[in-house]
Amino acid sequence: MSPGRTRTSDDEVFLAVQRAMTKHGPHELTLAHIAREAGVSPGRLVQRYGSKRALLLLLAERFAGSAGSVFDGLRAAHPGPLATLRAYAACMAELAPTPEALSRNLAYLQTDLTDPDFRTHLLTNARATRREIEALLRAAVDEGELRSDADTRGLARAVEAVIGGSLMTWACYREGPAAAWIRRDLDAVLQGYLARARPLKTNASRRPASPSRRPSVRRRHRR
Repeated sequence: MSPGRTRTSDDEVFLAVQRAMTKHGPHELTLAHIAREAGVSPGRLVQRYGSKRALLLLLAERFAGSAGSVFDGLRAAHPGPLATLRAYAACMAELAPTPEALSRNLAYLQTDLTDPDFRTHLLTNARATRREIEALLRAAVDEGELRSDADTRGLARAVEAVIGGSLMTWACYREGPAAAWIRRDLDAVLQGYLARARPLKTNASRRPASPSRRPSVRRRHRR
């Protein structure tokens, strides 16, 4: 797209902002970076949005209302509640394709935590995300994936904390991809709540079959 392009939708601008944010931290990011990604002039962004802060605040507002649609998409793409929850954890891992990328994302989070206007949108999204996680856990109970006595509200809080904390520990240890690291931590939390399948009897506990009852099936040799 050329700088002289006359019309660019808000959606295209917001996507351009996100691309620019993956390349530049909050103190480095300029409207010129965003304009280059969007294919417009910096002046046009100023006329339309006023300032870099105003544009980032609009993006934060849009992000605040996105939890429902994000989880709806994950539910449509995955076969069950726990699979959907694991897919959400994988989405969070996309914040950390590299330690450097995670560091940039944490720098933006610092703004979200310290600027009251940004924090309002952060909190809205966090509360909506926890509700979605709790809904998935309740569905997992209803569908027999989790125990019927699981405290889904408390577990949702634990899952939320583990996914966020796991990102931090991955950045420290840097062992394998972030998605695999977070998946292990999430599964460790869920393990104690999984519905137990009926245990299979071991060979040692089975009585030997009488000659007349032994199945006449040829054994297959392992290659």
